[in-house]
Amino acid sequence: MAKTAKKVAIRPLGDKVLVQRLEAADVSAGGIVLPDSAKEKPAEGTIIALGPGRLNDDGSRSSFTVKEGQRVLFTSYAGTDVEWEGSEYLIMSENDILGIIG
Repeated sequence: MAKTAKKVAIRPLGDKVLVQRLEAADVSAGGIVLPDSAKEKPAEGTIIALGPGRLNDDGSRSSFTVKEGQRVLFTSYAGTDVEWEGSEYLIMSENDILGIIG
């Protein structure tokens, strides 16, 4: 089950997005209990924070198509893993987000 999204002291820069990845399932679809080493990291998470937007050539900032609190799907190798106060997060570019859930 996913942890509840919370505010953190990490503020992404530019067009970067801070995502809290959903936790991997403890039991397979067939009912087998999976050890930590066999769990796949899900490519799904909740957006925790957004940067100010990409800086355009004219000095303006582009807006995001996603918002804080939305659940998103992203590429498997997206972003950089970051651990903060015992929780794991990803900092990724908005371009790595494939879609919004819901």
